[in-house]
Amino acid sequence: MPPSLVMSTYLLCSNPIEGHVAPVVAIARDLVARGHDVTVLTGSRFRARVEAAGASHRPLGGIADYDDRVMQDHLPERDRHRGIAKLEYDIQTIFVRPIPDQTRAVEEAIAQVRPDAILVEAAFAGAIPLLLDDPAGRPPIVAVGVVPLSQSSTDVAPYGLGLAPSATRLGRLRNRVLNALVQRVLFRRTQRLADDVLHSLGRPSLDAFVLDFSSRFDRFLQLSPAEFEYPRRDLSRNVRFAGTVLPPAPLAAPLPDWWDELDSARPVVHVTQGTIDNKDFGRLVRPTLDALDGRDVLVIVSTGGRPVAELGELPPNARAAEFLPYDLLFPKTDVFVTNAGFGGVQYALSHGVPLVTAGDTEDKPEVSARAEWAGVGVNLRTGTPSAREVGNGVARVLADRGYRDRAVALARAIDDYDVYDIVAEELEAQIAAAALRAESPVG
Repeated sequence: MPPSLVMSTYLLCSNPIEGHVAPVVAIARDLVARGHDVTVLTGSRFRARVEAAGASHRPLGGIADYDDRVMQDHLPERDRHRGIAKLEYDIQTIFVRPIPDQTRAVEEAIAQVRPDAILVEAAFAGAIPLLLDDPAGRPPIVAVGVVPLSQSSTDVAPYGLGLAPSATRLGRLRNRVLNALVQRVLFRRTQRLADDVLHSLGRPSLDAFVLDFSSRFDRFLQLSPAEFEYPRRDLSRNVRFAGTVLPPAPLAAPLPDWWDELDSARPVVHVTQGTIDNKDFGRLVRPTLDALDGRDVLVIVSTGGRPVAELGELPPNARAAEFLPYDLLFPKTDVFVTNAGFGGVQYALSHGVPLVTAGDTEDKPEVSARAEWAGVGVNLRTGTPSAREVGNGVARVLADRGYRDRAVALARAIDDYDVYDIVAEELEAQIAAAALRAESPVG
């Protein structure tokens, strides 16, 4: 990309979660290459990665600076909850309670870095107090959506239920009833907690549902193609779809000695639980290995950094590695079995790879539901599928060419976006708009 004609100073903020940090650092790298001064505020463990991108690093403090690699230590009571109660627990613990520490870190960074604009990943709730302030007294704030879009609508069911959208007369009635139930009853404690946190920071109560603050940003850039997100007739005007931030290719490293087997005639099935929800391979990896044992497929496992030996004995048709270069693997993959992390799903779809999804934590039910709605995958509707369920899902995807065709169509849609140009353009537009507001006479 050409260097920017005007150098700006940007502050980028992210929760210290791998899938949230990765796209933010990729954006930071691009902005640095354009000649901008970039500081990234995120967890301490990501310092080296931020600095390798050419940006300055500022650590989060207090309970906001946790280590996502040992998420079970940060969420000690998660396994006591199920369904939407688990989602509420996650939101309270991961996103709401850290707001004071996040906000203090942002305010300190603003005072020292003096950014022209701020970019946050959409789940960085430490931006909410600033969004409640007078826009004239803060830099413009742009968000990038690194999870499925959370914004209530009469056309979609509440976030977290994993239900397909419906804009029919009965569907809209269903949506209104469920939205009222979630906002006024099921998430009442979360809403109250968010208000208490904001009051402790000298801000007023939220004037909308806690999961709807996407509409408050000066600009909200959803990091997916529009075709992967539910249509909403009442979508807030600040939302723009920007395509997918794909992680850069890893540094060259020796490929596994079995790599040439990927070029055989057998279909390739890749399975992983990512880097966070991979402490118990019995949730998805082992059922997949058991389901496909003896079938005429090649199963490729990525352990997300855990020793391969912890998988136990592999079937004859399975191969494994701690990490694999996705830019080289996905072009050779026929089916991706995943617990539905948003980034991994977007990466697979960018290569036209259809999915079998099995996720029940954080945003994963929503990712799975969107994959099913878009026709690019089979949704197993559980985070702990049986071997039979996984096997049937893989068989369906391999037998029905429509899944692959729709995934390829989404890959073409993703390719139509120049996400980095869009982000740079929107940041510059917000700086210009803020300057015009500052020059306009009051009254």
